[in-house]
Amino acid sequence: DRAMSPRLREQLRDALVIDARQLYETDGLLDVSDLLDVAGISGFSELRDPPHTPVTQPGLLGEDGAEADVFAATREADILVHHPYDSFTTSVNRFVKQAVDDPDVLAIKQTVYRTSADSPLVPSLIEAAERGKQAVCVVELKARFDEQANIRWAKKLEEAGVHVVYGLPSLKSHAKCVLIVRREGDGVRHYAHIGTGNYNPKTARLYTDLGLFTADPQIGADLGEMFNYLTGYSRPRGYRKVLLAPFNLKEGILREIERTIEAHSPDRPARIRMKMNALLDVPSIRALYRASQAGVRVDLNVRGICALRPGVRGVSDNIEVVSVVGRFLEHSRIFSFERPGETERVYIGSPDLMPRNLYNRVELVTPVEDHKIRAELLDVLDRCLADNTNAWVLGSDGGWVRRRPDGKPRNAQRELIELHETRAAESAR
Repeated sequence: DRAMSPRLREQLRDALVIDARQLYETDGLLDVSDLLDVAGISGFSELRDPPHTPVTQPGLLGEDGAEADVFAATREADILVHHPYDSFTTSVNRFVKQAVDDPDVLAIKQTVYRTSADSPLVPSLIEAAERGKQAVCVVELKARFDEQANIRWAKKLEEAGVHVVYGLPSLKSHAKCVLIVRREGDGVRHYAHIGTGNYNPKTARLYTDLGLFTADPQIGADLGEMFNYLTGYSRPRGYRKVLLAPFNLKEGILREIERTIEAHSPDRPARIRMKMNALLDVPSIRALYRASQAGVRVDLNVRGICALRPGVRGVSDNIEVVSVVGRFLEHSRIFSFERPGETERVYIGSPDLMPRNLYNRVELVTPVEDHKIRAELLDVLDRCLADNTNAWVLGSDGGWVRRRPDGKPRNAQRELIELHETRAAESAR
């Protein structure tokens, strides 16, 4: 900015190690969104990542390689999708589209926090209502920067006969969930998708997010209770398996940390691993400090702001904090508690450990009970923590230092691209 003080200008020059010839003055702040146009200029292939095309999760393919019945596949076993490595179009979009087309589906219920203008999910809800199905959409009007878009979608949904709920007066609805109610035999079955990211096909190609497809009856019942609460049909009740903020989520996470502390011993060590966008909640940080002081190994992958200080003698000696900043924006949330003699407890969901998420929003976390999916999530954590190409390590002074390869370079995102492409190729044989 031309109005910037000479002193601040010199500080920036020194910090960025540039000379005066590389400075350009503007009247007003630079609109960095213009850099997207620069990125779109043709050429410069040596500076670009190789093209990436998401693959279809093998669990959603039949033996002949054709698209499988999503409901039948989910009845057989829970299915994990990891975007952008797995396609959003052939998983989440198809899940909702199949529900719309299925005459046995009675209801489709979905939360919308952010979505794109061309998302097929909202039109699918409109089509469901037009076909006589119960269609419910919880639209959060207080989603920052998306208020106008969400109001437009809400009006279209209401005009089509969708039961639109505008969240709760005192809470933002940030949970990511689709619930399908389907008539089967003499009763009904619930099918659910629970995610860590928004139902936005565009960001699903740029952000790393997780989604779990499940037909677990207890999780389905919990989600039914959640939608009843959000739509005003009932008060919040006890939940069988899921953790829901602001009701039992904070207590559930703290309880898992305390149980891990109690289970730890030098001969039989325990471990806590977490992945999130931000860590600011004081009770959660104090609990992790207690775990470290008890000897529990704590590995944290925190992409953004982190108020915890690792490596402080006597306080957080056993805590390491890593941030992976790569080709894709790391957005998934994973919480893992590994105790000796027990099956590891692994959760995924929508919240970070921040006051606004735990106390002022409706946030949803689900346990992952399929052992293969748990192993896959732990592998994701391992790869992110081992990354030495795009990883930054938080020091006890609050400063971030880029991790440099000491031996074989590790790039978690590139490894996951290759892993998913290999898995898809093998399933096609």
